[in-house]
This record gives sequence, structure tokens and C-alpha cells, in this order.
Amino acid sequence: MAKPLAGLVVLDLTHVLAGPFCSTQLVDLGARVIKIERPGLGDDTRAFPPFLDGESAYFAALNHGKSSIALNLKAADDREIFERLLQRADVVLENYRPGVMERLGYGWDDLHARLPRLIYGAVSGFGHTGPEAGKPAYDMVVQARGGVMSITGETGGPPVRVGASIGDVVAGMYLTQGILAALIARGQSGLGQKVDISMLDAQLAIQEHAIAITGATGVPPGPTGARHPTITPFATYRARDGFVVIAAGNDAIFARLCAALGLDHLPDDPDYATNTARCQRPDLLKRLIETITLTRDVDHWIAVLEHAGVPTGRVQNMAQVLRDPQILSRNMVVTLQTDGDRPAFVAAGNPIKMSDLPDGTTRPPAPRLDQDRQQILDWLDTDATGR
Repeated sequence: MAKPLAGLVVLDLTHVLAGPFCSTQLVDLGARVIKIERPGLGDDTRAFPPFLDGESAYFAALNHGKSSIALNLKAADDREIFERLLQRADVVLENYRPGVMERLGYGWDDLHARLPRLIYGAVSGFGHTGPEAGKPAYDMVVQARGGVMSITGETGGPPVRVGASIGDVVAGMYLTQGILAALIARGQSGLGQKVDISMLDAQLAIQEHAIAITGATGVPPGPTGARHPTITPFATYRARDGFVVIAAGNDAIFARLCAALGLDHLPDDPDYATNTARCQRPDLLKRLIETITLTRDVDHWIAVLEHAGVPTGRVQNMAQVLRDPQILSRNMVVTLQTDGDRPAFVAAGNPIKMSDLPDGTTRPPAPRLDQDRQQILDWLDTDATGR
């Protein structure tokens, strides 16, 4: 069964995380992604630990299913190969600082004039417009600049970076959305367009409650730890042997929670009867709940709360996540195929589940640097209609 992007050719000049995260999503949806890397060095993440048999697990997780060719876009012979690749491509992705592609002669204006159907996807720290467009950025920079670190961590503590690299990952997700939208638009107009994604923009776009609170009150929220700033109880709570998450998103769920914990009087108490009232005394309510939850283990409370219809979950480390039956049942932990001389890495599966989209438990391995050069050159020598 064909995947939805089967036949789509993507030239991927991106490196590290935001761009490769996008192109991996495109691979999972069926696109052919040709990763264009620096001769001798390749993507920076080839040197990122941990390593198995000399290969980076980080690189493998982000680049499986792609093919690799090493090209120096300042060298005449390699530029000639790249020009031929452009003639066959639907999409080109890059995450250089704004201006780099223009200096190479491959900026949006130049490519669009020559190849009007080509879609150009760019992801950078601050985008291609604005007074700071040329500045470099990494994940932590945009988490700080975009306000995410101001609401992450415990009250009174120092600013904390979100553990996952959401500055890069969210930008990569928006780049994927933009590419898919541009493909639909091209189907209507026949023309490609530029997709310009700023990591900083993406950080702002995911902060629904912080924007709402600040816009309505003029007072920016601070960090609240695991607690939701506008819903109570919605946090982690101590059990005898660990933590349990309780998410009572409305008054009906709160009433079920209280019944399960033996706190039947609270839903009728004006201090706790509504979410607005509960949000005024989250610490006191937390103590009342933990007086009960500290008496039994996490397993007990998960069973009790699930039976009562209260959204709950244990706080799992990644080793537990990789063994989670629900996650495994949805093919969200996949094994990268090996021919015997390659490490058997694992990676996240494709979270986009579609009724006609094949979703196996394995994926092709990540390419070694320049391993597909001859295959790509042979493909370029075929008639373009044989794509």
C-alpha cells in the first residue's frame, strides 16, 4: 500500500535536530529523502554520543530511512551534481543562517525563478525576516528568549530548560506542517513557495496559557512546577513509593476523585466546589490529597483512580516508557534494521496513524556518510520520468 508522500523527492541540507526531525517525518510518510552532508564530516550529530560500534545512536534515531551523499556546494563538480538533484526534487530543506544559501546561489529567489514548482523549507533560530534574522540560536536560546524557561521549574527556583529539546522539535514539526500545506497549495496553483520557520516563533506558538494569562491580566505567570496554572488539582502527588499524576480537569472529575479518596465533603465546600476556588488554594488542596495518597503505593492509586474515571498516570523514566505495553502496541518503539554489521538501534515510531498508512515495527537504518553516492548518481542518469 503506497504511503501518502510516495514519489516525493526531498533534498535535505539540514543538520542536527530541527530540520532532520522534519525530514524524518517526511520519510515516515513515504518521501524519498536525500541527505546532503559535508564531505568528511557529515551531520554534526554523527559525533554525538552515545555510540554503538562507533555509530551514533542520536544520529540513527533522527536519520533512519534516508540516503546520504556528501557534497561541497562550493566545489564545481559537486555543484553540478546538486543542480541535477534540484531538477528532480520537489522540496529542498535547509537550516543555515539566513544568507548562507543566497551566497551559494541557492536562495529562495534564485531557485524559485529557475524551478517554480520547487518548495523551499527553511528553519532557523529567528527566521528570515526581522532585525535579528542573522543571529545564531540553539534550543536553549529560544526556550529562554521565547518565555518557556520563565514558566518551567519550581516556584522560587532558577529558570529551567525543558528536558526535551522543544526549541528544535517544535520548529521541526511546524516545518513539516508548512511543507505539507505548500504541497497542497502547489497542487492547486502549480507553484512552490517558501516555508520560513523560526524556532523563536514556534516557542511562542505553544504557550497557550501563558499568553492568555499575560494578555488578560498584564502579569506574566511564573514557574509552577508540575502544577497547571489554571486547573486544580492538576499536578503530581506523592504516593508511598513514588509519584502519581492526577488531572481533574473539571468539577465532575474532581467529585469522582474526592469519592475515590474518601474526601466526599470537598465538592460541597465553597472553598473547593469550583475550579476557580480550587486554584486559589492549590497547596492546601495538595496537602489534603497527599494525606491520603501517601498511605498507599503508586500501583494502588493508579488502579483506584482509573476505576473512578479520573485521568491519572505514573511518572515513568525512559526505560519504563520503552517497555510500556500501550506504547509498544502502537509501534511507537521501532527497531532500525541491521544487516549484521550495524548496531540494532531503536527509534521513536511514527505518531501519525492513518488508516491506509503502513506502520511496521522496523525501519531502514540511518545511512553511513556518502554511502548512497553511486546509487544516487545512477538514478540521476535515468530518465526523469522513471522517478
